[in-house]
Amino acid sequence: QVQLVESGGGLVQAGGSLRLSCVASRSINTINVMGWYRQTPGKQRELVATITSSGNTNYASSVKGRFTISRDNAKTVYLQMNSLNPEDTAVYYCKADVFIRLGMLNTYWGQGTQVTVSS
Repeated sequence: QVQLVESGGGLVQAGGSLRLSCVASRSINTINVMGWYRQTPGKQRELVATITSSGNTNYASSVKGRFTISRDNAKTVYLQMNSLNPEDTAVYYCKADVFIRLGMLNTYWGQGTQVTVSS
């Protein structure tokens, strides 16, 4: 089991920055992939960025160059968000994927943190 707790959301003006944090209940070195996703009302949850246990990262094209995902060597994954615009307004969720065996993984989600960007 993995519990995830996000923090760092809030209200920011367009062009501003926020840093989100996701603290896991166990070492993230035991978690294969961690990521940030976001969701707005009436839309599907979408990938923002992911980072593997070996440090490989992947970004949605809409945030590439503005957002940076990173991790410490303990229990926290970060999402640095710069040059925010109103289209980034959403609830941001942290996700953890733990591979059990080929074709099977366990997925865990945090409760989400609201990010609101005003124009």
